[in-house]
Parts: sequence; structure tokens; C-alpha cells
Amino acid sequence: MHAIRLHAFGPAENLTYEQVEDPVPGPGQVRVAVAAAGVHLLDTALREGMQGPLPELPALPTVPGREVAGTVDALGDGVDPSWLGKAVVAHLGFAPGGYAELAVTDAARLHEIPGTLDPAQAVAMIGTGRTALGIAQFADLGPGSVAVIPAAAGGVGTLLVQYAKNAGATVVGLAGGPDKTARVEANGADLAVDYTDPGWPGKVRAFLGGRPATVVFDGVGGDVARETVALLGPGGRHLVFGWSAEGIRDGKAYLVDGVSEQVLGPAMLARAGGPDPLRTLELRALAEAAAGRLTPAVQRFPLAEAAAAHRALQTRRTTGKVVLEP
Repeated sequence: MHAIRLHAFGPAENLTYEQVEDPVPGPGQVRVAVAAAGVHLLDTALREGMQGPLPELPALPTVPGREVAGTVDALGDGVDPSWLGKAVVAHLGFAPGGYAELAVTDAARLHEIPGTLDPAQAVAMIGTGRTALGIAQFADLGPGSVAVIPAAAGGVGTLLVQYAKNAGATVVGLAGGPDKTARVEANGADLAVDYTDPGWPGKVRAFLGGRPATVVFDGVGGDVARETVALLGPGGRHLVFGWSAEGIRDGKAYLVDGVSEQVLGPAMLARAGGPDPLRTLELRALAEAAAGRLTPAVQRFPLAEAAAAHRALQTRRTTGKVVLEP
């Protein structure tokens, strides 16, 4: 099979498209003929040799990627034979291997893809979708809510705009540049604003006509976070799930006592509930997409162009979930 391999930590150019041996599923595992593989900002950090939230860096050489969708083409011992030939999606957890034509994972991680979704959309929902719904648990949204969403053209932001609109909130979506703001407007935001325009906070205040924001969904940090927090009224909440503007290496979330709350990790899982909270969120995400209530935005790259996908993601030239297709 063909796969993307990383032989040395470093720049995107270190991702190489190679012919490698086909993986073989072990007991309790399946092999998936990959139709779509998700690319995450964390993948770029791991490629550079930054451990991030993972227990340890993978041994090199490695095939990156932790989200796949495709068709089960081989079974390991002990796996229900009914999985063979099914269209599935899975988050591989801490195990790498997704940037490939074939990937192996535990059968327990599989979800059958709802018939309304293509593999790229399913990949978007299994990772980005579960994150968006995990974040949304912290916001009590309703018709009186005003939600401000930085990076509203991104994978998580796109879904949060839809979620907030479905709840009846007034939604202000922020994005960088006219192309992205046009996408945010088309996605249903009541106001789409270019945050590279120094005067954007005034435009938001004018649109709201004196109403304060009630919640900020912040995955950006930096100056954008400072300006959005200033839009909040008494009792407003700043829900922090990232700080891409500060840089993934040395960034620190912008936090304000009594206002800001970091919503990833144990707090998110505790709210999700169930014996496997991440799987609970995955099931919810796939169900929301299958019902048409959430529609992920996807930007597709050929598998062989994984390096270009990483560069585009790191320089914020992507919209929606980045997906590699063999």
C-alpha cells in the first residue's frame, strides 16, 4: 500500500509518500481500506516533535493520522464477521496509522457510517464533531443567547455556528479574510466579521445594538480572545478550547478569572457521561450529521499531498476539516 511516513521530526517536507507493507489486523482488530483520513492541528505538532497531550511521541518512522473512514476489508481473530465489507469510521486514539491506503484499528472503535454521510464527512464528525458537541455542552444556548465564535470558518467553528443557530441564539462568527467570512455568512451566522480588520469589535457592537454577548467559543486566543471577552456582559462565559493565534508550541490560553473556563479534557468527558464518554460524543456527532442538523465543512487533499495539507493548516489557509483522500 501507499502511506505517508515520517522518518524525522521537523517541517512538513518530512512527510513522504511511500510504498510500505500492508498492515495485518491482530486479534480483536479490523483493517480498513481508507477512503478518507482526518488531519488535525495536533498532527502538525507531533510531526515537529512536540508531544502535546499524548503520553509519548511515536517511534520513528511512523505513519501519522488518527481518524479514518472507509470499508472493512480484513478481520483479525475474534471479530464479528458481520463487520466485513461495512462502511465504517473510527478514531484511532493514541495509535497512529491513518495517513495510508490501509489502516488497522480495534473493532471496538468502529462506527458504521450512516448512509447519508460520505467518508470525509464521517471523519469530520468522529473527531471535530465530537469536540464541537463536547464544547457545546458547556453553553446553555437559547433564543436570548448571543454567541461569538472566533475561527468560525474552521472545522469546529463551522459546527458551533450551526449548533448555536439550531438553539435559537444570535450568532456572530469571526474569520480571517473575505473568503472565509463569506463562508461563515453562508453557514448561517447572523453576522460574519473579518477579524483582520482592526475595527471589527465596533462592527459587532453596532450590530448587537447594545446587547452584550453571553458566550464566546474561543479556540483562537491572543488579541482576538481579548476583544471577544470585552464583548461579554455580566455573567457572560468565555469557553476556551484552544489558542491557535498564540501558536501551538508556546501558546497560553487567554483567561479571565470568573469568566473563562477551559472546556477540553476531564471536564468535557464528565459532562458527556456514559462508560466511554468519547464514544458517547462520537455517537451524538454522527447522529446529528445523519439527521441533517449539523453539516461539517471539509477541505480535501490527495493523500500524496499531506505535506501541503499540513502547511495550509498551520498557516490558517484552510476552511473546515482537512481530510486526505487516497
